[in-house]
Amino acid sequence: MSSDSPHPVQAGPGRRLISLLALTCGVGVAGIYFPQAISPLIADDLGVSQGAAAVVVTAAQFGYAAGVFLLVPLGDRLQHRRLIVTLLAVTGAGLLAAGLAPGLTVLLAASALVGVATVVPQIIIPMTAGLVPERRRGAVTGTLLSGLIGGILLARSFSGGLGQWFGWRAPYLVAAVVVGLLAVVLAFTVPATTPSSADRYPALLATTFRLLRTEPDLRRSGLYQALIFAGFSAAWTSLALLVTGPAYDLGASAVGLIALVGAASMFATPIAGRMTDRYGSDPVGLVCMLGTVAAAALLATGGLGGATGLVGVTLALLLLDVAMQSGQVANQARIFALRPEARSRLNTAYMTCSFLGGSLGSWLGVRAYGVLGWNGVCLLVAVLAVLALVRHLVAMRRGTRRSGVGGAVGAGGLAGGVEGVEERA
Repeated sequence: MSSDSPHPVQAGPGRRLISLLALTCGVGVAGIYFPQAISPLIADDLGVSQGAAAVVVTAAQFGYAAGVFLLVPLGDRLQHRRLIVTLLAVTGAGLLAAGLAPGLTVLLAASALVGVATVVPQIIIPMTAGLVPERRRGAVTGTLLSGLIGGILLARSFSGGLGQWFGWRAPYLVAAVVVGLLAVVLAFTVPATTPSSADRYPALLATTFRLLRTEPDLRRSGLYQALIFAGFSAAWTSLALLVTGPAYDLGASAVGLIALVGAASMFATPIAGRMTDRYGSDPVGLVCMLGTVAAAALLATGGLGGATGLVGVTLALLLLDVAMQSGQVANQARIFALRPEARSRLNTAYMTCSFLGGSLGSWLGVRAYGVLGWNGVCLLVAVLAVLALVRHLVAMRRGTRRSGVGGAVGAGGLAGGVEGVEERA
């Protein structure tokens, strides 16, 4: 057991349980990504504009950000098994309501509820980080994130394909059944854990703000992910508008096929986790940001149309997925090393920043597409990536200078490299 774990567990969870938890992460998060592939179908069926239907994506992501802030801190206060099962049950109810929604208003409300409740992955990840030895934390986090990525990307394939054949309601209804079954299984398999905090709920929320104020590494990790995830969300939300528009004139299932190719990125996060364990978060983060800039440039080929444009945009989205998700491994490894007794609250602050960025990115992406077309979306992704990269280079320079004055800093481990010394003065 890790010496800093707040849980009285003698050995870390086995591969079978970690695989089940990774599956839960994927299934749990999938519901908020369905609309990215089926928003044109929703618009046609409900008789609203595509821009109005795209707001369903924003509602789900704003709901997720609210759920992360309001519910994930309870992972430090409540027994994990009960909390996870309860949230899965609420998620299933929200998916059912979305699938039966008679109009856009009800669908928006149901999507927001799904977003609020489907924060189970952000409870599972810090929980598991406390159950494994520190030397395995990056690798296990990478495995869980690979499940999360699979859910994000395969959700688009699932909803696009199923929606094309059976209508946009089908993905929600099928997912409601799957989530309900998973809740039953987890009720008997999630290990018993002991809460790490006895603070009352208001104090838990206050700690989140205090951690953002007192932990520079948390602030910069949240900023990095907010910017990169904003570009990621802008690209994926606008993709349905591109491929169903005059440049390609394809159906919603085309978005699902592109997402299916992008699902290969789920194999990158365990590798990113091992690299983070070995070299530290900052070097891995730097590579990921450079990859995001390259992806933004490659995305521009989507405006060419035809087979060339379709191949180019598919490869660009694959690179963007790999860079964004691998960067998240590095960021979460960085923050989980800060305060072992407050991992859920650290994750709350970090993921709230991330999904506020993602929600804003979805909104900006649709607006950029409406004004400048696909090139406007590519420009938005590039600007956001460059902002993150510049901030990271400044942090690494400061950290190198400070480590040179204060003595050598180890390169390995989750707190390796220069990440522990950046701007703490």
